[in-house]
Amino acid sequence: QFKDTGCLCKRSSTGRPNVPDETVERVRESFVRSPQKSTVRASRELGLPQQIVWKILRRRLHFKPHRLQLLQQLKPEDYGRHLEFCVTMQQALEDEDFASKLIFSDEATFRLSGKVNRHNVKLWGTENPRAIVTLERDSPKLNVFCALSQTNLYGPFFFSYLDMLQLWLFRGFCLPTRRGTPHWNIDVRRYLNNELRHRWIGRVGEADVALFAWPPRSPDLTPCDFYLWGYIKDRLYITPLARTLVELRERIDAAVMTIDRMMLQNVWNELDCGLDCVV
Repeated sequence: QFKDTGCLCKRSSTGRPNVPDETVERVRESFVRSPQKSTVRASRELGLPQQIVWKILRRRLHFKPHRLQLLQQLKPEDYGRHLEFCVTMQQALEDEDFASKLIFSDEATFRLSGKVNRHNVKLWGTENPRAIVTLERDSPKLNVFCALSQTNLYGPFFFSYLDMLQLWLFRGFCLPTRRGTPHWNIDVRRYLNNELRHRWIGRVGEADVALFAWPPRSPDLTPCDFYLWGYIKDRLYITPLARTLVELRERIDAAVMTIDRMMLQNVWNELDCGLDCVV
């Protein structure tokens, strides 16, 4: 260019040539046959740059990467309960003292066999296929308890929910100021009714004395379900997978340590957004 024009300025570009229709059709047929295929794998199979495959999917074919989701189907009688709870919770969260003392808690099971990483597994298509997957059962596992508030994450603890209440929660905090979501277990609820009357939130029976009744089939409303466990498992189940329970536990500890106060504040904002969506 310098020899031709005496200038090093960049010439105006005519743009990259359009991808031929035959190539677009090859990409379409590839993902129709195997919608769960990654763009990297398709790139190797078709002999095309991965970026070109991505652009064809999004811009020419208008395909979208649909992530697997874990949902619980609501029953007709659930909607009123959800609305009542969300309105009540929003009103309560306007009180800064209440918000600062609210703790969400839950248990999760981590298996050596791993799980479907919903962040990495996508199904390409113009419509969401609502796919389900099968998981291996009865592999060695750890039951893990965690709790989180607006500013702190507690755990992980490797023991049962009732043990947690007796050995950790009531020894570590002042009884009248904490709220949590217990499992639907008669021993747990009996303990909470005796020790934390009108100060716990959870599924309730006729004889229970909770602060609020937690609506059934609503994992989208608790930060442990819509954020915490997915975040930990996305960082836990990466290759190579843990081979022993000791290594699995170490990975869980390391994943929890990456959660900071700013992330918890974002989770709290997402909780408020979720309540708004239901209303």
